[in-house]
Amino acid sequence: MAAAPVWSVDPRTGNPREQVAVEATAEEVDRAVRAAHAVRGALADRTVRAAFLRTAADLLAEAQEHVIEAADAETALGPARLTGELARTAAQLRAFAEVVDEGAYLDIHIDHEDGSRTPPWPDLRRYKIPLGVVAVYAASNFPLAFSVPGGDTASALAAGCPVVVKAHPDHPATSEICASLLRRAAAQHGLPEDVLTVLHGFEAGVELVKHPLVSAAGFTGSIRGGRALFDAAAARPAPIPFHGELGSLNPVVVTEAAATERGEQIGAGLGGSMTMGAGQFCTKPGFVFAPSGEAGDQLLKSLTETVSGTGAGVMLDHRMRDAFVRGVAERAALPDVEAPVTPGAGGEHTVAAGFLTVPAQRLVQEGPHDALLEECFGPVTVVARYDSADEITAVLSRLPGNLTATLHIATEEADGSAAGLLAELTPVAGRVLVNGWPTGVAVAPAQHHGGPYPATTSTSTSVGATAIERWLRPVSYQSTPEALLPPELREDNPQNLPRRVDGRRS
Repeated sequence: MAAAPVWSVDPRTGNPREQVAVEATAEEVDRAVRAAHAVRGALADRTVRAAFLRTAADLLAEAQEHVIEAADAETALGPARLTGELARTAAQLRAFAEVVDEGAYLDIHIDHEDGSRTPPWPDLRRYKIPLGVVAVYAASNFPLAFSVPGGDTASALAAGCPVVVKAHPDHPATSEICASLLRRAAAQHGLPEDVLTVLHGFEAGVELVKHPLVSAAGFTGSIRGGRALFDAAAARPAPIPFHGELGSLNPVVVTEAAATERGEQIGAGLGGSMTMGAGQFCTKPGFVFAPSGEAGDQLLKSLTETVSGTGAGVMLDHRMRDAFVRGVAERAALPDVEAPVTPGAGGEHTVAAGFLTVPAQRLVQEGPHDALLEECFGPVTVVARYDSADEITAVLSRLPGNLTATLHIATEEADGSAAGLLAELTPVAGRVLVNGWPTGVAVAPAQHHGGPYPATTSTSTSVGATAIERWLRPVSYQSTPEALLPPELREDNPQNLPRRVDGRRS
């Protein structure tokens, strides 16, 4: 049977643009993984790895016009958004090059032999080594930053792991262009091009996570798809780490004092954040606690004006569009749910932004309104009107894990009086914001992009310097002669790496 074609599709019309590739067979997945496994030693030189990542960033930036043209044609995200995303992706590659150069990610510990301890210590030297071949599952909503040249790929290559990417079907042409750039960057530094390979097709993704030579996987996508792959990774004869980002509601709590102080500003900010990118950000604020009464009414008036002024948007594909239209209709039909601005179909190929309101009391106990506590991908948010802090506490206790949680407080509450609410939000998410909006994830060393399940399937971050830790494992050498030790662990520290010796930084 002939392999199924992979088409690039224009989401603005639903029409095919071009055939980009064919779906990979099980045999082709096997060949790709074996080829990646065979070249893993080529990434051992940290200096070469760092240079490779910087060149990949340079080539991506040089090809900006071509890359953005393809990505916009396949995703309808627009040149402005994609220009920013490409800059972020290049910066991310360069940031991981700096991580590799600095070397702290190796987490080197050296404890010299000490017979005076009880029991005595032998000479022990510990650092981290790459896991091996990493499978990366590209995201739909970020064709660059969370796809072929994105954070999972960059951090895995930085760790010294070859990568096999399962491209997302929403942007196959962009994926192929980016893969060619990364492979060219590898070749410029004498690395085999097989340090990075791209495959297409649903079955290829299933085969990839099951392959015995795949050592770890990174995924960004739906709860259903991610959980199926997570379960497959755990069910292998030799289970592997599966770092999945699956879904997030990203709750926001607006105190009554904050709504009184600046309800108009908060409403406008919420409207801008929840409609950004047609509501297709993983950090979209999808559930908001707003007070009942006049202060909350003012916030909703501002939100109504902002969302009403948002034009119809194009989602990444028609399947997502249909799911959005169906999902908001089901939620809007629930008792006591109102739609000040009705979300749904904006046209044959577009969606209209909107928001729903519901009394918070409806969500305190399990029932049909629980659908409002589930992510709805697209330009919609749910505003729960509360009468008391107890209602906030009760509903927060029922929320699933999230990437972010946001607290809006008044100036007077910055004195510490809002500490209790902040403490309630902290167990819910991996990143907690005060007086901001979560749609924007800085690529910074202190960043954490992850959270309790189902936000992610592990405690790791997929953004920031520590994302590299996902693809490493520690190993200790005991009483090993100097000449046999890896250079990183030798006494003279020839690479001048940061390390802790006998408990002290050196």
